[in-house]
Amino acid sequence: MGNSGSAVKVCTDHQGGINWLSLSPDGQRLLTGSEDGTARLWSTADSQCHGHFQGHESYITFCHLENEAAFTCSADHTIRKWDVVTGQCLAIYRGHTSIVNRILVAKDYLFSGSYDRTARCWSVDKEKQIQEFRGHRNCVLTLAHYSSRDVLEEEEEEEEEEEKVSRDLLVTGSTDCTVKVWWVSSGRCYQTLLGHTGAVLCLILDAPNRELFSGSTDYTIRTWNIVTGEQLKVFKEHQGSVICLELVNRHLYSGSADKTVKCWFVDTGERIQTYKAHKHSVSTLKYHAGILFTGSGDACARAFNSRSGVLQKIFRGHKFIINCIQIHNELLYTASHDGTLRIWDIRGICKRNKRRLKKERCVQGRSSQKGSLSRLFNNKVGCMIQQENGE
Repeated sequence: MGNSGSAVKVCTDHQGGINWLSLSPDGQRLLTGSEDGTARLWSTADSQCHGHFQGHESYITFCHLENEAAFTCSADHTIRKWDVVTGQCLAIYRGHTSIVNRILVAKDYLFSGSYDRTARCWSVDKEKQIQEFRGHRNCVLTLAHYSSRDVLEEEEEEEEEEEKVSRDLLVTGSTDCTVKVWWVSSGRCYQTLLGHTGAVLCLILDAPNRELFSGSTDYTIRTWNIVTGEQLKVFKEHQGSVICLELVNRHLYSGSADKTVKCWFVDTGERIQTYKAHKHSVSTLKYHAGILFTGSGDACARAFNSRSGVLQKIFRGHKFIINCIQIHNELLYTASHDGTLRIWDIRGICKRNKRRLKKERCVQGRSSQKGSLSRLFNNKVGCMIQQENGE
């Protein structure tokens, strides 16, 4: 069943639910975006709030943290860029005509998706819209970005000569049941991926393997070749909407409204594990050091042995759904619609898991050695039999 854990710290500064939690690339800061219309910056060193970003006229739907700057998007139709040191608003990106629900920062680009049925590309520094991606019949919920250099061979790139000015592509998932791939430079739709019969809620991109994974309210996950647009596999075992995805070492983890997480081996499409114990939808996932951490609508976070599926720990204390989790320096951070950021010590569970993994490797090593000796013995016996038979 796993044992309960109590938070080492509870941060209650927000006056509304926390919708997203972002960790800076250097791991030094966390950013929370809230229903109270503000974002807060937290230090992972002392777990104190070191910044309070105010200016949005409605609730913050999503946030993204870089080392030097923070980005927030809001139901007020705008995106804002903030200085993480001074807390000053550096830029306001205006143009969307409805709620901006997702942003993505890549290179010098800022991408956004909105309920106005469009995605947009902005220059991070110039506060200027570069491109508008129009073609979805309903709101854009999720985004991914890659460069054609990551997936195309040289001869394939030559076929796309008109797009060689910029090889960047944007992927958008929508409630219109489609995924679209767009050339950033022209705004032209490169592929429309058809197959889902429900809203596309989440995307995971594996550019080196030319694969895209999409999760939907139709209860399925689909894998696509992002060069050809071909649908490769359909993962069908969930009994509810697929809300979140995590890809680690060719293993795909999917969290669902059916109260489970499933692990799939990407290369074969085989479902190899199901993680149960949730009493509500699984809203967020994070894999760390052989442990699968989940956040749920039942207000609990959980830790599972990723291989065996055994529940190792339950983190209780939140009052409403956990919307996002992050992990840094063996601390688990959970952000909830109850307005709190909770911090949990996971050193014990990580240490136990490392010991278990080490023991499993030793057993596998001995088993492999025995197998090699057995094969060697059998080969020798086989040679002796052949010699006796005069073969």
